[in-house]
Formats: sequence, C-alpha cells, structure tokens
Amino acid sequence: MTYKERLAAIRSQMKGEGVSAYIIPSADPHISEYLPDRYKCIEFASGFTGSAGTLVITDDFAGLWTDARYFVQAKEQLEGTGFELVKLQVQHSPEYIGWLGERLPEGAIVAFDAKLISVGLAQLLESELSPLGITMNSDRDYLDPIWNDRPALPAAPAFLLGEEVVGESLVSKLERVRAAMKKKRADFHLISSLDDMAWLFNIRGEDVKCNPVVLSFALISQDKAMLFIETTKLNTEDQQKLRAAGVELETYDLIEKAVAALPSDSNILIDPKRNCYALFKVLPESVRVVQDTNPTTFFKAVKNEVEIAHTRKTMVKDGVALTRFFKWLEENIGKIKITELSVSDKVRACRAEQEGFVGESFDTISGYKAHGALPHYRVTPESDAELHADGLFLVDSGGQYTSGTTDITRVVSLGNLTDEEKIDYTLVLKGMIDGSTARYPKGTKGYQIDAISRKPLWDYARNYGHGTGHGVGFFLNVHEGPHVLNPSPTPVDLELGMISSVEPGIYRTGKHGIRIENLVLTVQDETNEFGEFYTFEHLTMALIDTTPVKKELLEEHQIKWLNEYHRQVVENLGPHLSADELAWLKEKAKPI
Repeated sequence: MTYKERLAAIRSQMKGEGVSAYIIPSADPHISEYLPDRYKCIEFASGFTGSAGTLVITDDFAGLWTDARYFVQAKEQLEGTGFELVKLQVQHSPEYIGWLGERLPEGAIVAFDAKLISVGLAQLLESELSPLGITMNSDRDYLDPIWNDRPALPAAPAFLLGEEVVGESLVSKLERVRAAMKKKRADFHLISSLDDMAWLFNIRGEDVKCNPVVLSFALISQDKAMLFIETTKLNTEDQQKLRAAGVELETYDLIEKAVAALPSDSNILIDPKRNCYALFKVLPESVRVVQDTNPTTFFKAVKNEVEIAHTRKTMVKDGVALTRFFKWLEENIGKIKITELSVSDKVRACRAEQEGFVGESFDTISGYKAHGALPHYRVTPESDAELHADGLFLVDSGGQYTSGTTDITRVVSLGNLTDEEKIDYTLVLKGMIDGSTARYPKGTKGYQIDAISRKPLWDYARNYGHGTGHGVGFFLNVHEGPHVLNPSPTPVDLELGMISSVEPGIYRTGKHGIRIENLVLTVQDETNEFGEFYTFEHLTMALIDTTPVKKELLEEHQIKWLNEYHRQVVENLGPHLSADELAWLKEKAKPI
C-alpha cells in the first residue's frame, strides 16, 4: 500500500464508525520517545521518521504536527503522502487540540488508541474538547487492520547489572520508592516508563534501538514488587536474583489484569505523563489516583558516585574513539570517497574498538553542508552526500557502554570557509562555553542555563529552534528527564549529580548547520553568605576544532577556558593514544 492508500484505508474505517478525527501520536504503551518497530505508527502511516510528532486525520485534512527540528525533514518526507506539515509554535505542545476544537462541530467524535496516549494527554483532550460537545473514543486502532506485516514485540534477552556497576542495589532502590509512596499516601505505584523500569530493577536489554531497555511494567506496594516481563528474556540466575530481592515475576501481558484487580479502597500513584490511558481506564472506580511524577525519575537523574566514576572513564574511551575518527577524516578527505553514511559507519567502528561498547545511543547525525542545517537529519542511501575538502561537516553521535552513555556534537572545517560560517561557529562556541561554565545558585532551573547559552547568539540577533540541553542516563536513554535545558519554565532544579548536555546551534537552511555539544555534571562550587552555588564539570573529553574560530569574537575568559579544556583533553586521552595519534591531537589542540 502507498501512503495515500493507507490514509484512505484509515478514513474508510473512520467513516464507517462516524469518527470525525483520528489522532496518531509518536508513542507506545510505555509512552516512550524512542519506539520498538511495532509502534512506529507515524512512520507506517506517513513515512515521517522523526522521533517527535503527532498525526491528525479528518475527512478532508491530514497533518503532521512537529517542531522546528524536523520542519525541513518533514516537508521532504511527507511529499506525495497526503499529509501536510503543521509547524508547532512550541516544542512538544499539543497544539492540534485547539485546531480540532476550532474545526469540529458539536457532536463530533475524536478517536485514538488509548495504549498510545498518556493519561495526561487524554485528560487534556477531554477537558479541552468536551465543553465543545466533542466526545472521545479511546479504543480505536485503525492501523492494525491494514498493517499486514506489522513487526512483533521484540524478544531480545535482558540482563541484570551488578551493584559494582550501578552503585545501588534493587533492595535499596525499592526502599526509596516505598518511602516516596508513603509521603504520597499511596498503597500502590504503577511504573510503565522503560528507563524508570531499567533503573529501578538494575535491568538492561535490547528491546528499543539505541536504548538499552526492556519492555516491562511494575506494580509496587509496601510488601510486593511485581515485575511484568516476558520471563524468557531473563536467564535462570537473573530470575533467582530478582526473586531473592523480593520481586514477583509475572507475564508482560498480565499488567492490565493486575491493575483492574486492585483493592477498591486503595490509593495508587501514577505519573500522568509516563503511563498510557489504557491502563488508567481499567482502574476500579473506587481506587483513588495520586497523579505525580515517578519518584524513580528524580532518583535516576541524580547519579551516585559509582555511576559518576564510571561515566568519567567512559568519556575518555569515547574521546579516544573520536580522536581516531577525526584524525582519519582529516587525513583521508579528498583522497578516498567519504560520504555521510560511511562517516556514520566509521564513527561506530572507532567506538566499537573500546572496551564495554554495546552500541550507539542514537542514530548518528552526519550532516555535510546544508544537511547540517537539519538538527535531526537522518542520512539515507537516497540523501547520502559525499564529503569534499570544502565547507563545514557536523557529526552528532553517541555511544552506549556498559559503563555509561555518551552524546557529543562536533563541527569541523573541511576547507574554504566563508566569513559567515566562521562567525556562526564562533558564536555557537561562545554559547556552549558560557552555558557550560556558568556559576549558579542552588535552585536554578534549566531554562535559566538555556538563556545564558543563547545570550552570545542573541547579541548578534541569532537563535535556534531547539532546547539547549537534556538530561542523560547512565547506560540508559540518551534523553532523560526530569530536567531539561530549554525555554519552557520546567519547574525542576538542577541538582548535584545530574548530567546534562549543553548544545547551542545556528542553522541556515540550504547553507550550513553548527552545533557544539558537551555533557556536563552539576557539581558543588562555593557556599558563602549569599547561599550555595553550583557549577558544571565537563565530562566530554574531545577536541573542538579551532580552525573556524574568529578569535577576536571570543572574550578572554572564553579563550582561557578553551585552551584549558584542550589541555585536559590531551592529558586525559594521551595515555590511551599511539605516539602518532597523540602528536596529531597535540597539534590540533594547541592554544589559540
């Protein structure tokens, strides 16, 4: 079936049931960002492969609502599909709800699959559209009947991590969760989000590409911890370890039955953003629901000393891999054929040489010249561009190691840069330096660091359409909450032990894209009569290309930081490099 035929088939089902609008989100029953193949519904219906967006289909319109990171990509991928791009004004905002309210008449029905909609989103739909006389039908999956070769659920094996790796036992983590439940007066706690599951049970797997998670649910009480998972994923030894820690193993598909059987007079803690509406709907009516963020989300974000120590060592491994890659690129550009795809393969190969490498933490963004202007560009055989000794090349990549997760963006000059490219590069570098060297009082939020990072760009009337940074997991998801560095006033403090990315950028459509990204750790700085102050420790250890830098645009503290950072890079990576590699790095990292 073509995309237009699939759209027609969806509309045919809608018409047969009197449905006025159908919503297809980018989600799974765990409300994940990155999805198993079975739940890549937007890609199946429209061809759009971005990780964020929502399809809305009516009888005379079909649109994809997505944010600025994907505008160019979406426009290209949606051509000829019957779907149109609708540009979000605010990232991750469900602006299509207002659109539906304006266009649908009283008595209209909006349908969706409750397994793919969060509790919070379903409640928002209800609160916004019901007063307009629009009703919801949350039990409709119009894709499954037309998805003949729909992938099965993943069956990859899972495994447990020892306390020497993660720094805290499952028993200890359960105690902390139960203490948080008591504060909320909750008898039960439902967990669906896969990274929370992985953290709590010290379990990892391969069920989602680039994310070492396992499809599973948990139902926690003060005396029970029920783990819903396909037990065939775990070997006998790991099953015994879980049971010894007081965990009851149940089949993955029994979660709905367990939720429906909760005692009628009980209270349950549910994160409305990270649980699907289908499970919420089967709760007995008399069960009182406490809606709040999963306690594990906060616990997981604050890395312990064992995780931090492993992460520092992992950053050295990653830096060694990238040093070898960039040396190879410089020495071979213009001599052999190098393309965006072959670069992605080479970066992975360099990382694969490092001990503990498991895989990539996301699909490498390998963007030459104009492709770099697409913040989440995904190279395909059709779009694959050959690199030449000319212009800027952006590579945003990361690795999953058994000792941590990395995420780094670098832009390198391949030759013949314009003054515009040099100025843009230097401004982005200034933003990255200022954001990641900020000193800030305890209680500072991510949006404040976001503004600090943007200030050097704002001074020259430049900006970017994505957030400045995100949290990063420990051998877990490369995007991790609850903290985020973007303009939205997210009420989450930056706490000691949190790992964040700092990645400002400038993108000129059809020309070039520049983004420079380091991972940083929130650490103690100074305490005085004005309070407690924090700052960032740079975790990423990798060369920043100084070739495009216009030194006259840098302030003295920025020059000093760049030179000191490069001294640390050479010092940390040097013992792991060959004499030839070290000589190359020293030359590239010379003070400016």
